[in-house]
Amino acid sequence: MFPFCFEWAWDMSHMVFMGGLWYALSIIGAGLTFAIVKSIMDMKSHDEKDHGHH
Repeated sequence: MFPFCFEWAWDMSHMVFMGGLWYALSIIGAGLTFAIVKSIMDMKSHDEKDHGHH
């Protein structure tokens, strides 16, 4: 059952589950966003003569 179904009842167990779900998804999303932005920034900061070698 989904929250948009008319049979959905917002009892305490549903609130805790949905809260935990969105908390976990937001942490995963923030981590992925940070990793993608950091990767793009690192790629742009390399000099052209560097050719990607450290």
